[in-house]
Amino acid sequence: MKSSVKEQSRFDARLPKEQKQLFEKAATLGGYRNLSDFVFQSAQEKAQEIIQQQELILASEKDAQLFFDALTHANEPSEGLKKALQEYQQWTAKI
Repeated sequence: MKSSVKEQSRFDARLPKEQKQLFEKAATLGGYRNLSDFVFQSAQEKAQEIIQQQELILASEKDAQLFFDALTHANEPSEGLKKALQEYQQWTAKI
């Protein structure tokens, strides 16, 4: 039977002493177990936020392009649509 063990890798960083002290204080005040938990959780949240925002922008750009293409390369209205327009115009003329 195989156990599911997460593969891990190491991340080292050098930072100014004041910045480390700031992070440690935030970790303590935030109730994190240690500095590493604080840094990794914060970095993961920010990474997810950036990725989500970028994906939203890309989706919006794609939607805008589809809309623009539909406007500039519109097909001729179908017979059903033409009939519906006629019926609508007749109905609104009575009002």
